[in-house]
Amino acid sequence: MKTKTTFLNLILFFLISLAFSCKKKIAKKESKIEVSQVWEVDFIDDFNSFNTDNWQDQRIWVNNETHCYVPDNKHNTREVSEGTLKLRVVNAGEKLPCDNFDKHGKQHPETQYVAGRICSKNKKEFVKGKWTAKLKLSSNGEKSMFPAWWLLGAENNEPPVQEENETVCWPLTGSGEIDIFEHHGDYHHDLFTTGAIVSLGNCDKGDWESKRRNFPATLNDFHEYSVEWENSDLVYRLDGKEIYRNEGEGDKYPEKMFAILNFAKITDSPMDDSWTMEVDWVKHEKKI
Repeated sequence: MKTKTTFLNLILFFLISLAFSCKKKIAKKESKIEVSQVWEVDFIDDFNSFNTDNWQDQRIWVNNETHCYVPDNKHNTREVSEGTLKLRVVNAGEKLPCDNFDKHGKQHPETQYVAGRICSKNKKEFVKGKWTAKLKLSSNGEKSMFPAWWLLGAENNEPPVQEENETVCWPLTGSGEIDIFEHHGDYHHDLFTTGAIVSLGNCDKGDWESKRRNFPATLNDFHEYSVEWENSDLVYRLDGKEIYRNEGEGDKYPEKMFAILNFAKITDSPMDDSWTMEVDWVKHEKKI
């Protein structure tokens, strides 16, 4: 009788354990589904034209860059053709006057290098969600080249200043920076940098190192580079695959953010002809 009771207890224990295990798996699956909710596109530009409802040329002098940002595709620095955007640094062959100013009102000196930079400031700005761009470079690993695809807080006080609330200095909350794709040609070949800039609590004081990492990619081929907010984290993806995560950093960017695409020349190293960053499309998505 005792043996039979023990046997029945074992069967009962096995069935309870099996049910608990199944319930746990279902709960885990439901949790996974909840995290990976469906994304809905709420903005996309596939660059069949230069749409001024989405973008504006941005003329600004930062990082001691040696080029001058010019508007309206001057010198072929911001070409849209055959369904893609081409942003370039171009050697104009002679020194030209530059109307770019830094945040302190100092004007950029004359330079023979001109470049393209566009932003969606006061055009397309979003709180959190997911930003993606499909892009490639014409070449990489050359001295002084510095192409980038990144986000900046919409209350940033750098040109163009067009709204009353654009009074926050970089990189304080309201003017925070998230770099989705950067390539520093002086140090890297087929490597890009991604990650958040950590605010140190004062104007112009940011930590560029602790939250950013370098990753390999064939930069002269098209790839999709993205960042998304997942709960409190920032998740960075290459062609849809997670490559890096800033844990707990997402909550530090509660503000609306706008997108920037630019190709910079970052040092005095000489360059000939031109460099190109080609962008197939840019989109923003929200979870539904």
